[in-house]
Amino acid sequence: MSSDNPPPAPPHGDLTIAEVGNFGNDPDTHMSWNFDFLIVGAGYSGLVFAERAATELGRTSLIVEKRGHVGGNAQDEYDDHGVLVHKYGPHYFRTNSPKIREYLSQFTEWHPVPYRILSYAQGRYWKFPINLNTFEQIVGHPATEDEFKEWLETHRVPIDNPQNSEEVIISQVGWDLYEKFFKGYTLKQWRRHPKDLDASVCGRIPIRTNRDDRYLREEFQALPKAGYHKMFERMLAACGDKVRLLLHTDYREVLPHVSYRHMVYTGPIDEYYDNGFGALPYRSLRFENQSFTEGELSDRLAIAGKPGFWQPAMQVNYPNDEDFTRIVEIKHATGQATSNTTIVREYPDDYGPGKEAYYPIPAPDAAALYKKYEERTRSEKNVSFIGRLATYKYYNMDQVVGMTLADFERRRASFDWPRSSMA
Repeated sequence: MSSDNPPPAPPHGDLTIAEVGNFGNDPDTHMSWNFDFLIVGAGYSGLVFAERAATELGRTSLIVEKRGHVGGNAQDEYDDHGVLVHKYGPHYFRTNSPKIREYLSQFTEWHPVPYRILSYAQGRYWKFPINLNTFEQIVGHPATEDEFKEWLETHRVPIDNPQNSEEVIISQVGWDLYEKFFKGYTLKQWRRHPKDLDASVCGRIPIRTNRDDRYLREEFQALPKAGYHKMFERMLAACGDKVRLLLHTDYREVLPHVSYRHMVYTGPIDEYYDNGFGALPYRSLRFENQSFTEGELSDRLAIAGKPGFWQPAMQVNYPNDEDFTRIVEIKHATGQATSNTTIVREYPDDYGPGKEAYYPIPAPDAAALYKKYEERTRSEKNVSFIGRLATYKYYNMDQVVGMTLADFERRRASFDWPRSSMA
């Protein structure tokens, strides 16, 4: 798409669409910007790909991001009370891949966190995910793992091959615990009955008969020590002058002014194709932050269990009566030394104009529609579709990083173009 002779260099640093237009329409050049890669989205996928292209191949990229920051939904920031919060809901990094851990460790040190959460139902806090400690709360006395296994055998519904999220849970713990902890939460989160969702939705949550009450299964569980925002800044800095970043911009506004050889697209796949087969269903979220000073927290000590906190765990699920699904107090996980705290109530929301598409919906009808778009992507020779929205899959952060690294390695031989430069 681009010529081998680069135009004059665009300005360094973050840019505005006005600057793009002015540069591309400069009467003295009559040329547009020339990049090796046009990267749509500055989340994990976009930043990892740009960093690999710059440091491994010396290739140039223009990253176009519709928001005002890098990092996508994993972005964190300090709020007005000085508390580090996860802006778009909690992002608990974990992985079993040494390769992914080693890659990201170039840009951050780690703060180990064994993520632990609770569930609030029937007026009390329960250990969650379900484990031997939960069982002891149910029966009201100390118990053994064998006793819990025997209890489960008498309550579970025998289903050899669970086909949906309801079946995957009742086949493990039975109807009572399913209705106490899973059914209402899933209905709120997805606005679909668990029996209409893939087994993978509820199957992501472990159920254990021992005392392991960690929320996640993966071997490595940690947060970037200085925050996600610092990790993303360092990733971008590693690209040096090989990358330009354009914020607050729809990539379609840039297309008339930019030439490139390969696109990395990380946005919603249906939007890329102008909803040609119809709009894919997504779920959105709404967040309600509430901050507290040290003095305001004094009355919560009996509930939180230690000073400086509002609730007894970093995340408390509310599966039944409340409109929100969870309250997150990420300070439990970050270990930040501050007497203030901030909690975030998370409300599931219908997706629509002006709202963010947070979750592809893992259901048969959505998968069938996505297949039509996936078929169209097979004919795209100069586009990489990467990430949760571009592949319509419910991926974790480490999986997105792994996907991006794999796509780069698979295609790198095809990126052996004549050199271009922005210098």
